[in-house]
Amino acid sequence: QAKFVESGGGLMQPGRSLNLSCSAPENRFSPFDMAWYRQIPGKERELVAKIERDGGTSYADSVKGRCTISRDNAKKTMYLQIDNLKPEDTAVYFCNVLMIGTLQPSNYWGPGTQVTVSP
Repeated sequence: QAKFVESGGGLMQPGRSLNLSCSAPENRFSPFDMAWYRQIPGKERELVAKIERDGGTSYADSVKGRCTISRDNAKKTMYLQIDNLKPEDTAVYFCNVLMIGTLQPSNYWGPGTQVTVSP
């Protein structure tokens, strides 16, 4: 694959939990910190969670306490679990690596996976 591929999104009821997965392109995983982003229509893409290559994590205030980011370097897969889903979580979710040095996302954006939270 040439780009990141996100999966696991869908239509969810508020309060439910969701697990998203991210498959990385070749040479776009193990050496890098990684992150999940989301974009709400009409809004800028925002950082949701980061996970360092050694496993350290950080979260946006909007999801702190409800999200868990993890990675499996052997499988070149990253995950995002969102608990207690809220309508405000509705967005397209993207994953990416953070470039060494700049810690900015790479240019290998995938199509994202749509998460819709609706009563």
